[in-house]
Formats: sequence, structure tokens, C-alpha cells
Amino acid sequence: MIKEGALPMDSYRLAQYAVQVPCYICGLDNTFDAELCRQCFAPMALAHQATTQKIRPRMVAALGASSAGKTVYLGMLMDMLSRQPDRIQMLARGAFSINLQQMTASALARGEFPGKTPTEPDRWNWVHAQLRMTGKKQPLELIMPDMAGEALLEEVDHPHTYDVIHPLLTKCFGVLILIDTVKLQSGSLEQDYFTMKLLSYIAELDEHPKRGWSNRPIGFVLTKADECEECFADPAAFAQSRAPGLWRQCQERFRNYRFFAVGVAGGCAYRNRREGRVRVPLRIEPRGLVEPFEWLVKQG
Repeated sequence: MIKEGALPMDSYRLAQYAVQVPCYICGLDNTFDAELCRQCFAPMALAHQATTQKIRPRMVAALGASSAGKTVYLGMLMDMLSRQPDRIQMLARGAFSINLQQMTASALARGEFPGKTPTEPDRWNWVHAQLRMTGKKQPLELIMPDMAGEALLEEVDHPHTYDVIHPLLTKCFGVLILIDTVKLQSGSLEQDYFTMKLLSYIAELDEHPKRGWSNRPIGFVLTKADECEECFADPAAFAQSRAPGLWRQCQERFRNYRFFAVGVAGGCAYRNRREGRVRVPLRIEPRGLVEPFEWLVKQG
């Protein structure tokens, strides 16, 4: 015998799946309970949060070759902006937006650098945050991923290999491109070649004379500059002398760019481990981290 009571009909449950939610990055429709987009693997929380806010989130990206320092830079930047009381204040949207900050801070506290970002997009860390800046009444909603350098290289060499990179960079109002200062100083042209290819890829995403990438802001962040005072003294001159191909690309194809020097570790050493010699920080002394990000968001 069944007691009287209200039981939900299966048709109501199925009706929820009939309403599709478009991914905020690539636009593909997904079910309402999907955690990641089934095409580009971006968090569907970005789409849900965007629909509940009056201000549409804007997108920026931090790009660079593998081991250029993207994860360390973004993680430390978030940690600083979430704690400092003035200039720019950052408030994370969603628990997933704190993962990058937590992972970076924990690794540095152990005297290590965080590990490489996996090439699989479903394992990337995404940040959705609200920024409040001095002198601006309205806050800025910002979305920014920590993408793997190997994935960027594969996408540049073979476009549309990763379904998330092309639509993301097409929608970004600006980018930060991180370049390893230590490798430039050693005479290696690897960073120069990679950045030249990356700039060519970006320039061809949107060639509109007014709203295309030729006019969008690009900040070049020379990382690990704490090991090269010459770079801190004049980042643009350092880039011109050490990365001539990059410098010529900027001169001929872009109008709104600027060079910055940043450092996180005041000193580094190498530690022997099973996997070989590993670079570790001796002390944490952030230097110049906020300036490139502040310049970029003010351009937008």
C-alpha cells in the first residue's frame, strides 16, 4: 500500500535537460548540470555566473612558452591582489578561481615552484574575479585561464588543435606574453622564435583595422628578471637587443604594447632530485608583478 504524497514526475526532470546552457568561451550548448564544456573543457560555472551578473565578464590571457613562469606569475599576482588594500582589489568568483592561488602559494611555501600546467584543457586552472580599481566606480569582471605552454605551441603550429584557445584569444581584449629572461640572457633564441610565432598567430585572429589585434593591448612580461638587473633597468632595450625578431614584429604589426620586467624569487638555486636538477627559490621577493596587469586592465 502506498501512502499519499507528492512525487516528482520524470518529465519535469527531463525538461531541465531540454534547456541548454551555452559555454561562455566557445558558445557550444551544454546541459544545465555539466561541469565542463563538452567541446572546449572550460568550466561551465563561468557561463552560470555570467548570466547572474549585470556586468559581462571580459577576458584576458597570459601566454608564453613552457617554463616561462605563467603559473607562478598568475598565482602570485592573485595572492597579492586579493590581500592588498589599494590600487587594485581582486575578489575571486567561485571556489575554482582560488585553486591557482592556493597551489602557487603552497608550493612556494615549501620552497618549490609549482609543477608544469598539464596539456589537457580539462586540468587547467581558471580564474573568474571581480576587480575594483582606484578612480573607477564600476568594478571589472575578468576571466583568465592558466594555459599550458606546450598546448599553446601545438595550437600555434597546428591551428584548432585545442578547441578552447582560438575562441578564447579571439574574445580577449588584451594579453600578457611572458618571456623567460634567463634564457634570453644566455643567448638562446628559443623564446624569441616562440614569441614571434605566437604574435603571428594572434595577429591573424582578427585583422580588423580598428578592433583587431593590431590595436589591442599586449604586455610583454620579462620573467625571472631578478637574475638580470639589466632587464629591470630598461626592459624594452633588453628585449630589443636580446630578441630582435620579437622587437621587429612589434614595430611592424602592433600599435599598443609595452615591456615589463618582473621577478618572484629574490634568489634561486638547484636541488638534485630523482628527476634531475630542479630549480628552487631561495626566498620570495615579488617585484614588478602588479604593473603589467594594472597597465593591461586599464587599457581595456
